Amino acid sequence: MVPSFPASVLNTFSAMAALDSLSLFTGLGLSEHKARETLKNTALSAQLREAATQAQQTLGSTIDKATGTLLYGLASRLRDPRRLSFLVSYIANKKIHTELQLSAALEYVRSHPLDPINTEDFEQECGVGVMVTPEQIEEAVEAAINRHRPQLLEERYRFNMGLLMGEARAMLKWADGKMIKHEVDMQVLHLLGPKTETDLEKKPKLSKARPEEKDRRTAKDMMENGEAADQALSLMEQLRGEALKFHKPGENYKTPGYVTTPHTMDLLKQHLEITGGQVRTRFPPEPNGILHIGHAKAINFNFGYAKANNGICFLRFDDTNPEKEEAKFFTAIYDMVAWLGYSPYKVTYASDYFDQLYAWAVELIHRGQAYVCHQRGEELKGHNSLPSPWRDRPVEESLLLFEAMRKGKFAEGEATLRMKLVMEDGKMDPVAYRVKYTPHHRTGDTWCIYPTYDYTHCLCDSIEHITHSLCTKEFQARRSSYFWLCNALDVYCPVQWEYGRLNLHYAVVSKRKILQLVAAGAVRDWDDPRLFTLTALRRRGFPPEAINNFCARVGVTVAQTTMEPHLLEACVRDVLNDTAPRAMAVLEPLQVIITNFPATKSLEIQVPNFPADETKGFHQVPFGPMVFIERTDFKEEPEPGYKRLAWGQPVGLRHTGYIIELQNVVKGPSGCVESLEVTCRRADTGEKPKAFIHWVSQPLTCEIRLYERLFQHKNPEDPAEVPGGFLSDLNPASLQVVESALVDCSVALAKPFDKFQFERLGYFSVDPDSGQGQLVFNRTVTLKEDPGKV
Repeated sequence: MVPSFPASVLNTFSAMAALDSLSLFTGLGLSEHKARETLKNTALSAQLREAATQAQQTLGSTIDKATGTLLYGLASRLRDPRRLSFLVSYIANKKIHTELQLSAALEYVRSHPLDPINTEDFEQECGVGVMVTPEQIEEAVEAAINRHRPQLLEERYRFNMGLLMGEARAMLKWADGKMIKHEVDMQVLHLLGPKTETDLEKKPKLSKARPEEKDRRTAKDMMENGEAADQALSLMEQLRGEALKFHKPGENYKTPGYVTTPHTMDLLKQHLEITGGQVRTRFPPEPNGILHIGHAKAINFNFGYAKANNGICFLRFDDTNPEKEEAKFFTAIYDMVAWLGYSPYKVTYASDYFDQLYAWAVELIHRGQAYVCHQRGEELKGHNSLPSPWRDRPVEESLLLFEAMRKGKFAEGEATLRMKLVMEDGKMDPVAYRVKYTPHHRTGDTWCIYPTYDYTHCLCDSIEHITHSLCTKEFQARRSSYFWLCNALDVYCPVQWEYGRLNLHYAVVSKRKILQLVAAGAVRDWDDPRLFTLTALRRRGFPPEAINNFCARVGVTVAQTTMEPHLLEACVRDVLNDTAPRAMAVLEPLQVIITNFPATKSLEIQVPNFPADETKGFHQVPFGPMVFIERTDFKEEPEPGYKRLAWGQPVGLRHTGYIIELQNVVKGPSGCVESLEVTCRRADTGEKPKAFIHWVSQPLTCEIRLYERLFQHKNPEDPAEVPGGFLSDLNPASLQVVESALVDCSVALAKPFDKFQFERLGYFSVDPDSGQGQLVFNRTVTLKEDPGKV
């Protein structure tokens, strides 16, 4: 019987063990502070403790500091614990005695994951037994100095001595670095003599930052202020951070956590023969909903990483759930990928591989790694559940039952095929196949069993020879099943790498909740411009370049990222400022009659499409004796600081070259201002006005939709922030429709999704609801961020 101890006794045992480890680590030469920090890292301290204990078996209880330093380096950098004993023996026996040799040894075992290790090859690669004499070091340094003698004599001690050390080390790979430095110092002193006062003068430091550092700081600062940075980011700059640590094609085994088998190296060799070392990624959406802003990051990452490495990216539809798939979703997903500017190497479907997936399922049963189970769905839910009572049923029995499943002899929920493994989150034996009597959009009634995501995903990646299977963090718990299944079938195993999702505040993106919003009448459909689906953002007028730039500036990290919408809007302004031609529109029109109009008929005014760059052309608008201005641009009794039209305060009309001055206010029976009478004069005569305002003359009537945030709180799905649920957090002012706005005639031929900047109002896009003679505009963003939103 195992004795039980009080908690106080267990705590005492734990403290004693910690003290023993502390003593062990300081005995290796670690400072007490470093030793205590190491103890906080459970995995590192366990590996270091094991390494030190094994080394003591050869060296005794006392380990010198140099060996202790190597043991710490080994414990902190070794990824495969199976190699610990092997490498410790080389360190303890002084066969590996330098940091350079240790680095070579770690690289060797990382590049050769399979047993047995070829010790002769290993020792050759790590410089075991290689002796570098002082004479060899002296000759190598002398040769390096002779190559640079003229420049060295001219620059003296300002010469980069690191160049000499680097060349000497290149000639003597396993030479001690300190010995090389000492020899360089001695020979340079012999050649140049002691340092003079001139040599001792400090070199003037250049205070100017490198351009890339300046750009990086600027981008960060501007993003923090909700503005977009000016510089364009390359694809590799977009893929900064963790993505730059990716393995090369064919070197999957160098990835931490990658599982190898005796077949791994042969499979990787075959993989390289098929792909030619090409980078291959895939974007694998389920065709049961519309893509949202988070998917934009996934699209940019997968297509962008492939493009940056001259590779290819597949668009693969994970069509394994026929109940929820609709043709419109396939089309919409493909359209959105193309809208963002990406072209898939090939469009594939999981259903393309149904025959192969079924054959592999049969093989999995043959290998004793899968079985037919009759537990109901509710019994399979949760983690750490009890093993299935059918887990150990005979292989032949599972084969017969699986064939019966395929032939439709079980009702839905009566039988599943399950794989024999436990996942990271404790989930036991995930389902590989289930019965569904729903016709498939591509295969019709051919199948009544369909594979699950856990079964399909990795095998489709294997079939397409994907090199980097990039997915969001929630799939991390499935990584073990990913590696297990490929290895269980002895097929090529790609590397799955997880990154943090991109989320936005004030947004809901789940398919289920968007359907609830539509059902409640809060939004019109998936493409309602208040949503953050990609179809909604396109309808609102967000340019795809802006979305791509936003994803690039957010970057790819392991941590989940939740951004403020105003940062996305800043990227939108940045693009539209250079691409949206200017026009003038009036939301609340006030009629203005110019009593002394300088012509008998309307004038044609040349208006630049982009005032900051007139080389981009002009458009004409009529200017007549009757114009319309914004009602807010006139006040009979202005408050202090008001600069627009008022009694005794003229204003300029933009682009006309004229200034108008108030002469009369015409009011209706209710006292409301109906129109104004003004006189005009040339702007180049008399005093300059305090302001210039926009206007329209002979305008078109249009509908303008003004959008605000759909939700009032940052996290509408958080019960702590919104106890009543996200539907209770709707902003009643999220949409304002101006049915009789006026816009100048330059936009008369505009088509859906054409974009304009309406001067002083914001950026607007033509809505698809526009029809014959009636344009509808959506406000994309205002000209400047509302400080209240930040």
